[in-house]
Amino acid sequence: MTFQDKAQEYCQKGWLEPRVKDNLIGFYESYAEVVERKGDSIENHAQLFDVYIELVREQIISPYSFEPYHKRILAPFNYYLFGIEFLRPLLDYNECRTYGLEIFDQIEINLKKGHNVIFYANHQVEADPQAVSLLLEKTHNEIGENVIFVAGERVLTDPVAVPFSLGRNLLCIYSKRHIDNDPDLKEQKLMHNKKTMTIMREMLTEGGKVIYVAPSGGRDRPQADGTVSPAEFDPSSIEMFYLMAKKSGTKTHFHPLALDTYNLLPPPQTVEKELGEKRTIKGGGISLAVGDEINMEQFPGSSEKDKHVRRKLRADYIHSLVKEHYETL
Repeated sequence: MTFQDKAQEYCQKGWLEPRVKDNLIGFYESYAEVVERKGDSIENHAQLFDVYIELVREQIISPYSFEPYHKRILAPFNYYLFGIEFLRPLLDYNECRTYGLEIFDQIEINLKKGHNVIFYANHQVEADPQAVSLLLEKTHNEIGENVIFVAGERVLTDPVAVPFSLGRNLLCIYSKRHIDNDPDLKEQKLMHNKKTMTIMREMLTEGGKVIYVAPSGGRDRPQADGTVSPAEFDPSSIEMFYLMAKKSGTKTHFHPLALDTYNLLPPPQTVEKELGEKRTIKGGGISLAVGDEINMEQFPGSSEKDKHVRRKLRADYIHSLVKEHYETL
């Protein structure tokens, strides 16, 4: 039975909603196009999709409830490895690049000292966590495996995305972009975010943690001219993570991180409130660049007296660092 036939059957049995079924089939067919373009065969990856559709069905029947901090699940099923192996066939490794390896060397040293590292980064596709792991696999695999990603509601509730989220270390938070989607749940979401921040501060106090946060609050999308560039950073997001790090009392290093993964799995052109977005894989090369440590107190405009203006200037400065590295990719 083909994947398409199985998806149709599961839909007829009521195990998959029609929209989920259509999205899964489109996802599968675009995956097939990519691997076959590379001279591979989708039949070689049939087992991945057999497992995947069962994982999606499981999420629809019994959705996983993510705690404020989710630790990657490795047993009895290794969701981390599943996500890595699912993405791997889509990459053109001749076009993949990782810049700043000497900086990652220093980051490893700092983590072993018990210091923390926070990446202020852009975010392009849902598979960015797996992309980071694959790009660091041969040189700094421990960082790629253990990085904690700040994750929004969509990848924690959409059954098509959840199987990949289960394999990652996540600080789960409701972004400002979506927190008002259901006014009746706003207070509950705010309390959840507060609990997440408390846990993060405890983790930072413990030390040895590496955290990835996208201060834009979402994925990069094409501009009017069709080009893709890191979305603007939210000053309050930058400030929150900086304050949490200072309150922890543990040395924390901040670095700009640029990702170029957009063509792998482009997001919708506009932000969608409803779950179940269409996912079309394009595959190809991906790249990553990390920059030198950021001086969070000394930056252009740091002498500004108005704290709100000063925070905006700092966010713009950090964004400029990420954008500069992104343009080199």
